[in-house]
Amino acid sequence: MGTFKNTEEAREYFKKDRFATINGMELIDLTEDSSCCGMTLNENHKNANGGIMGGVIFTLADLAFAALANQIHLPTVAQQVSINYLNSAKGEKLYAKSSIKKNGKTSIVININVTDETGRDIAQFVGTGFKL
Repeated sequence: MGTFKNTEEAREYFKKDRFATINGMELIDLTEDSSCCGMTLNENHKNANGGIMGGVIFTLADLAFAALANQIHLPTVAQQVSINYLNSAKGEKLYAKSSIKKNGKTSIVININVTDETGRDIAQFVGTGFKL
């Protein structure tokens, strides 16, 4: 059984993640072995060239990472993360879907795929968490 009883309880917990919340990111779904976060893009998320700022994509992936990592063990903190940006986003929505790669005694590795509303791959994020 996970830390949170259901997705709604996890949503309430992650509302305290102010940066993600202020930027319109939300937890859509959370199970024992996956999470999905999403957001609607707007002008505030664009960089100087008119594309979506890399930090927006990173933060959405980081929220999906945090949701799943803390579902498995609360508290878990990021120890090392990396992101590869693959394509520019199309449309108005982004989604970050996570899955467990390794769940060890003191650490966890989670893969997060970020896609846009067309299903286009936008970024690949890998996070290693340390279980406190």
